[in-house]
Amino acid sequence: MRNDRERLLDILEAIGRIEKYSVRGEEAFRSDELIRNWMTGHIQVIGEAARALSEEFRDATPGVPWSDIVGMRHVLVHHYFRIDLSRVWQVVSNDIPRLKQMILSLLEERDGRT
Repeated sequence: MRNDRERLLDILEAIGRIEKYSVRGEEAFRSDELIRNWMTGHIQVIGEAARALSEEFRDATPGVPWSDIVGMRHVLVHHYFRIDLSRVWQVVSNDIPRLKQMILSLLEERDGRT
């Protein structure tokens, strides 16, 4: 079974994969189905990894919007044909960079303790 640290690394890996194509900008996101699917797929991975974190860990890190992250995953998975592309791009361009910094800080804090 994967531990919380491994889940955080999964989130960082998915963020890195999103960043690989987000630098192409919103127009590429909107016009290229492969880029759109790539990014939404990795947002789903982030949500799944967040969902799989231990409850104790999530409770101990209230500054991270875990429920919003998991909620976005649910929207992408269960309402696929009604996805709001503007909202997804907002996540990619605004929320993902902030989440990356949060995850890096959490890993630094965790690794500093061991």
